[in-house]
Order: sequence, then C-alpha cells, then structure tokens
Amino acid sequence: MVIEWLKVKVPIELRETYIQKDTEIWTATLSAYPGYVGKEIWFNPDDESELIMVIHWETKEAWKSVPASVLEQTEQRFVKAMGQSFSFLEQKEYQVRKFNGR
Repeated sequence: MVIEWLKVKVPIELRETYIQKDTEIWTATLSAYPGYVGKEIWFNPDDESELIMVIHWETKEAWKSVPASVLEQTEQRFVKAMGQSFSFLEQKEYQVRKFNGR
C-alpha cells in the first residue's frame, strides 16, 4: 500500500466547507479509479487551520495512473466551488509495511 500525504492550511471558517467540497469533488473523482483504497483527513489539535489528507492507494502505479488532465479538471472544479485555491504546504509519499503476527 502507498500513502499520498498532503498538508494544507485552511482558514477555520472555511474548514468544513473545504472538507465537504473535497469529499464531493476530489474523493468522488479519485475513488472511481482502480487502486484507490480510501482517504482520511486529520486535524492538528494545536493548529485547527492545518489539515492532513492521507490517501490510501493499493500501489504507486495505481496512484500515478490517474491522468494529469483529470487532476487538472478536478482542481479547477474544486477551486471554482471554493472560490479560491489552496496550496499544499507539504506533499509526501509513504510505503506501508505490514507485519505478520500481533
């Protein structure tokens, strides 16, 4: 499993709208692609404007197979819905290693 890890700052007054629109637009689009497993959004209790999005993919190949044109169109829809764009402060990739046993 591969994790796409994204950190973004969203003003607190826009946070719930951001999460709702992210679910309606980004999650709906990505979940249509093979290899998409799921998504979590984490809140930083020390900075409520900081969100971490953790997107789970079966493989890196599945993640990277989403066409750039689809990503661009989805971002345009999201920006239009939000009325502004949001830049990621950090973007990372992680590999999940599973262990047998307890």
